[in-house]
Amino acid sequence: MNTAIRLLACLPWIVAAANAAPGDDVQITWHGQSFFEVVSSKGTRVVFDPHGIENFGKNSVSADLVLLSHPHTDHTRVDVLANAGKFEVVKGWKDQKESAQRVAFNPIDQQFKDVRIASVPSFHDDQGGLRRGINTIWILEIDGIRIAHLGDLGHVLTPAQTRPLKDIDVLMIPVGGVYTINGAEAREVARQVNPRRMILPMHYGSKVYEDLLPVDEFLEEQPQGSVERVNGNSLTVSSKIPPAWRIRLLSHEPSKKP
Repeated sequence: MNTAIRLLACLPWIVAAANAAPGDDVQITWHGQSFFEVVSSKGTRVVFDPHGIENFGKNSVSADLVLLSHPHTDHTRVDVLANAGKFEVVKGWKDQKESAQRVAFNPIDQQFKDVRIASVPSFHDDQGGLRRGINTIWILEIDGIRIAHLGDLGHVLTPAQTRPLKDIDVLMIPVGGVYTINGAEAREVARQVNPRRMILPMHYGSKVYEDLLPVDEFLEEQPQGSVERVNGNSLTVSSKIPPAWRIRLLSHEPSKKP
């Protein structure tokens, strides 16, 4: 009887492990700034920080789950998604209408279909949020890999923030300064996280969007052969990829109309 009870208690973890399907390909697509679309092998679509910036072109993106890192309009445009009303939105903050502090961190650790999400509190600046407010780091566990999306991180990480980011496979990191960490600070944060398989720079200036600094500073002093420019804005990743320090620059060109 005791053995049966122990087996029943373990059942949710057994099911979760089966759903993880390590080794299956995950598709990642970048739509400029911090707007990423991640699709699991089962077809679950997770979107981070959608924006409506015209410079990056208009893309038809659908979602099952939308994760928002902070309450700024260039990271919260769920209205640009194609399947309005058919996705769940999870915010990294909660509103406090009757408090002098208008928003507070929203601790998240939950399952959604075949993915698991968790939040790590951080700030949009290096002054504890006094200038630009709070920011949420998202951890996404999907098909046996762990993805960290740093939102609009404005500072290097503390030990308390680094601990949950252990064994991250793919790191989505802002590098363009002005409103976030700059290239040199992003190099330090990348070393703190030490992702096992891939780094995807985001939130930086380009020839179609010049409001931020370019990616160049972040690429300085990187190991020879570690940087590759991808032809297009999409790639696949899985736990089958051997561990290595890889930086992949997805295309920031606006999509061409047919």
